[in-house]
Amino acid sequence: MSTKITEECINCGACEPECPNTAIYAGGVQYEYEGKMHDALSADFYYIVPEKCTECVGHFDQEQCAAVCPVDCCVPDPDRVESEEALFGRAKLIHPEREFAQLGPATSHFQKV
Repeated sequence: MSTKITEECINCGACEPECPNTAIYAGGVQYEYEGKMHDALSADFYYIVPEKCTECVGHFDQEQCAAVCPVDCCVPDPDRVESEEALFGRAKLIHPEREFAQLGPATSHFQKV
């Protein structure tokens, strides 16, 4: 499931540098995906490119954008439910240069104890 940013976003920008996949962009800013530029998904507030979001699986135990958001507007997108396996696979595709550790409580919110 991709994380999304709701319209309650105050455009503080705290989330953008925290994303390990560079999936978060300011409103109105084009994004790069698969070597091509694409139109912004939102003109008014920060947004997350679903194809680049891994819910931080493989990186952290929680979504980093949600962890730093002062207004709790980084939330799961119920229209984009994905398995841990799919998200981890995407992380590996996005970061082919990186060697990921096995998933566990420190690298996936699916593995919380």
